[in-house]
Amino acid sequence: MPPTGRITISDVARAAGVSVPTVSKVINGRDGVATATSKRVLGVIETLGYESSLVARSLRRSRTDVIGILVTEFEPFSTELLKGISSAATGTGYELLAYAGLVVGETRTGWERRSLSRLAGTLIDGAIVVTPTTLMASTPIPVVSIDPHTGPEGHAAIDSDNVGGARAATEHLIALGHRRIAHIRGRRDLASAELREVGYRQALAAAGIPFDPDLVRVGDYQTAATADAARELLGMPDRPTAVFAANDSSALGVLEVARVLGLRVPEDLSVVGFDDVPSAASSVPPLTTVAQPLHDLGAQAFGMLLGLLQGGEVPGHVQLPTTLVVRASTAVCPAAAR
Repeated sequence: MPPTGRITISDVARAAGVSVPTVSKVINGRDGVATATSKRVLGVIETLGYESSLVARSLRRSRTDVIGILVTEFEPFSTELLKGISSAATGTGYELLAYAGLVVGETRTGWERRSLSRLAGTLIDGAIVVTPTTLMASTPIPVVSIDPHTGPEGHAAIDSDNVGGARAATEHLIALGHRRIAHIRGRRDLASAELREVGYRQALAAAGIPFDPDLVRVGDYQTAATADAARELLGMPDRPTAVFAANDSSALGVLEVARVLGLRVPEDLSVVGFDDVPSAASSVPPLTTVAQPLHDLGAQAFGMLLGLLQGGEVPGHVQLPTTLVVRASTAVCPAAAR
């Protein structure tokens, strides 16, 4: 009868008719085991589904062949990054461990350090950290950051052209005749949020449109905060005719508030997002947005980390271009069409 519960190395030895040290030699690729015996042990391992623990593996070999992907939560942005990382990891011999810090409120700062202290060394050999909140110049394992809060300082980092993308989004709205263009920005502690507001302001200045602080609200990249911000903006006596939201989740929130208020998109209000997560194309109407190459961000982050693990040199900062994707949520400003 096959063993039940968690399969141990003793179960494998018993089923293969060999000693535990022999199984250990086969698992770790050491010499001293006959070819026929090795094949028999490997067959039993395959049949029983035995896996040595990551901790035991790290103690034996000083490595686990596992890379951690650390995120604050699993949401559309991080999920798309994970897809790119997973694709790049195929065939490299590394396994992936996705870990969500699930941080809220004031505990969000420094979450990545706490997560690394739990995982580094015994569970993972290196880490890809998505939007870390603090500088990590010194870490116990190699680390690559995607879209770091504080910008590319202290360790290898990769991000997208936040300024250029935001500028393109705002220029698109200006070209459609919009002049009262609101901006729902992201979290105050995120470099990407700051840079996207910079791009928004640059486009306004280049077009000779004065910046109006009353048209800017903080949405925190979160649905609830965005809804409040959108209601304030769209409830103004002289409401904006267009909104550039700092991410797609915020833009989709604007679409919902507009619907509740009886505003038609794009006839009464144009909306642009940032990221191009899958739900952007399937929203009603489909969302005009700035596409970050999310899969490429994840894949290149993995490649950078692999280089560090192999002792090579990698760029300190890589920036990928963004692309404006025009869909049905933007149209000519009603005032400009008259």
